Amino acid sequence: MRYQSYLNTAKKILQLYNGEEPFTAYLKKFFSTQKKFGSTDRKHIASLCYSYFRLGRAAEEINDLNILKGLFLSEQFHNEIVHFFYPEWDDWIAKPVAEKIDLINFPAKKIFAYKEELSAGINFPKFSESFLKQPKLFLRIRPHKKNMLVDKLQKAKIPLALIDEDCIALSNATKLDGLVAADREAVIQDYNSQQVFNYLKDFVVDKKKPVTAWDCCAASGGKSILLFDILKRHVQLTVSDVRLTILLNLHQRFTKAGIKDYNYFLGDLNTVGFQFPDITAKGTEKSPAVNNYQMIICDAPCTGSGTWSRTPENLFYFKPAIIDVYVQRQKQIVSNVISYLQKDGLLFYITCSVFKKENEEVAEFIKEKFHLQLLQTELLKGYDKKADSMFVAVFKNG
Repeated sequence: MRYQSYLNTAKKILQLYNGEEPFTAYLKKFFSTQKKFGSTDRKHIASLCYSYFRLGRAAEEINDLNILKGLFLSEQFHNEIVHFFYPEWDDWIAKPVAEKIDLINFPAKKIFAYKEELSAGINFPKFSESFLKQPKLFLRIRPHKKNMLVDKLQKAKIPLALIDEDCIALSNATKLDGLVAADREAVIQDYNSQQVFNYLKDFVVDKKKPVTAWDCCAASGGKSILLFDILKRHVQLTVSDVRLTILLNLHQRFTKAGIKDYNYFLGDLNTVGFQFPDITAKGTEKSPAVNNYQMIICDAPCTGSGTWSRTPENLFYFKPAIIDVYVQRQKQIVSNVISYLQKDGLLFYITCSVFKKENEEVAEFIKEKFHLQLLQTELLKGYDKKADSMFVAVFKNG
C-alpha cells in the first residue's frame, strides 16, 4: 500500500539524515536521485519527516508510531495517512493540540528539552506545543501598497488575515510567485521581525538631514528595508555581512525596494581588532563612507531557537554547548561595532533566540561593559501567533 511506502521512505530518510545541512536541501538531493516519486509522493513523505522532527526530544526513536504521532499532532485537517493507520485519531485531528496530546498521552513537555535556558517570560507549555503548529507566512506591506496588495490577494482568492495596517498573515503553503512583487510591494518577513524597531514609533525624522545607520550583520537586508520604510526614506544606510553571496542577494533586494544610494562592505566582525574599511557608496562615484553612526543595528548571529518551528530539524539535533559559542561571537561583534556609535546614538541588539544567555545576559554585558543606557528590552513572543520569537534590546550611547 502506498501509505506504508510513504512511511517506509520517511523512516529511511530520517535514519540517513544527520542534521549537518538544512533538511530542505537534504530532501531536494534525496528526491533528485529517486525519480519514481511524483510531487504528491514527495509532499506526503516530506510532511511525515517534518512532523516527526516537531516532536523534538519527546520521541527520539524513529519508528512508525512516533512518525504517525507527529503527523497527527501537527495536522489540523483530515489527513489520509492518519486515517488509514489510525481512523480513530482522524476523528480528533481538528481538535486543539492540547486535547490531541491528552488523547494519545503524549509527553509534550519533553519536546523542548532546554527549559532552564529560556528567557524570562516565556510560557513553557505553550512554547513547547507551538512546535506542533506550522507557522504562518507573513507579508510586510510596503508604504502606499496596502489597497493594491489586498485587492490582488482577494482577486486570487487567497485567504488572508490583516494583522495590522502593515502586516498580512497567510497560510505557510501560499504560492505568491507571479502575484506579489517581492520587496517592491511587500516583504516576506515574519511578524515579530517586523516589530524589532517598535522603539522608533515616536522617532522624529529630520527631513533635512538623513539618519546614518549601520546594519552590521545585514544578511539579505530585511531589517534595513524595514528601517528605510519606518524612517520614510530619510536614512543613509551602511550594510555589511561576512558572506558574499548574501550581500549579492541584498543588492538585488535593495534594487527592487528602491534603495539606491548606500554603503556596503564584506567583513568579519567576529575578529579581534576589526577596523572599519574605506568604502564608497553604491550608486555614487566618491561618496565617503560614514563610520560614525546615529544607529547601529546588530541582528546578531544566534542559535535561531525562536525560529525552530519553521526548521524543526534544528530542534531535534540541537546541542546546548553551541549557545556559549554564539554568546562569545555576539559579544565580540558588539565590542567591534560599538566604537562607531555616535554620542546619543542608538544600538539595537536583536536575536531570533529564546535563550537567556543570548538575550538578557548579553544585553547586561553590553550595558555594563560599554556603559550604555538600556532604554528598552522586548521579548517578542511568537508561539501564540504562529510566528517566530525574537529579542530586542535598545541602548543609548551617553
